[in-house]
Amino acid sequence: MSALKKNGETYDPRYIKAVNAENCIGCGRCYKVCGQEVFNLVERADLDMDDDDYEDEGAMVMSVANDGNCIGCEACSRVCPKNCHEFERAA
Repeated sequence: MSALKKNGETYDPRYIKAVNAENCIGCGRCYKVCGQEVFNLVERADLDMDDDDYEDEGAMVMSVANDGNCIGCEACSRVCPKNCHEFERAA
């Protein structure tokens, strides 16, 4: 699926697929920049992760709550200091 830029050029938007919770530091930058309510801050323990090496109990990480709300702007990726976001093109 292609979209048009303001200048008339086409581009293929990529939509959020997942957040790599192992790299996420829970800074909330993607949550703050996203106006589409795509993300949710959850406790690391709430994710079924093997985090035996992680000692910070109660640590928060970002997760994708509403991937269908994503508009493909990738603003979340641009503000992420750890490059945690995974995207996919529309089918």
